[in-house]
Amino acid sequence: MKNFLYTLFFSLLTFPLASHASGNLESTDLVGVTFWVISVALVASTAFFFFESLRVKGKFRTSLVVSGLVTLVAAIHYFYMRDVWVTTGTSPTVFRYIDWVITVPLLMIEFYLILAACTKVSLGVFWRLTVGTLVMLIAGYLGEAGFIDSTIGFVVGMAGWAYILYEIFAGEAASVNASQATPAVQSAYNSMKWIVTIGWAIYPLGYFFGYLAGGADDASLNVIYNLADFVNKIGYGLVIWAAAASEVD
Repeated sequence: MKNFLYTLFFSLLTFPLASHASGNLESTDLVGVTFWVISVALVASTAFFFFESLRVKGKFRTSLVVSGLVTLVAAIHYFYMRDVWVTTGTSPTVFRYIDWVITVPLLMIEFYLILAACTKVSLGVFWRLTVGTLVMLIAGYLGEAGFIDSTIGFVVGMAGWAYILYEIFAGEAASVNASQATPAVQSAYNSMKWIVTIGWAIYPLGYFFGYLAGGADDASLNVIYNLADFVNKIGYGLVIWAAAASEVD
């Protein structure tokens, strides 16, 4: 397993060379710099989560592996988006959503996984979080890409997000966490739900200002989205790792 992880890690390090863009990153290109910094941070996080999954208790390993998968998928997309930005100065909406449609559902099922690590949880929690996430993402993409009215896409996407927030704050997941989870899991759960509430708020705000309030420049939106992804993917995984590490014998 360790040999596989070493191979994966070094493959990620060499991936940017294989996908090198024809343009050059300028020191004044703030968007390009944030793409670069965060893509490298995502690679480092992937290695960290995968190697730490070998050290923590077995019940938390799936959660850490999923955290590593989130940062792995995001890193690959960030390499590509970075190169496209440096070469063309654009970052089409579809690139973001290809990343999000994979990573965001994985982030949401982490609530189910960390609860299942310490108690019995119904599959209903898993499916409700998954469905709410897909509704939010699909509606958002259809609205931003122009397949449906942008206002309708925004409203339906917000409804999906509200459904998720209800489940993690007042639904079955919240109830199980409050009554049956260990202190470490409760701490991680509470941090995760606030990341989903506050950290994720940047995405609908970007949608609103970009499509419903007269538009926002592409560079500013990319910087904001990049910084948000740093917290919402890497920070999210670190919260889960902290809970798992605290229960290592």
